Amino acid sequence: MEASQSWYIVKQKTGSCKIVPSEQASGDDTEITQKWGLFSSKEEAIARRIGLIRTGKCQPI
Repeated sequence: MEASQSWYIVKQKTGSCKIVPSEQASGDDTEITQKWGLFSSKEEAIARRIGLIRTGKCQPI
């Protein structure tokens, strides 16, 4: 059985946002300028990312 995974949306210096597992978002990545989350499912993170793109806070990849 797979362990439950948590997700974040991270904004990179380029302005685009991507969805990453919580382990990747917790590091000291200098490319990350902003971070939203903790989401319990990837589907929820996708829906929130769409909202961020629509409001102009993120650029589509």
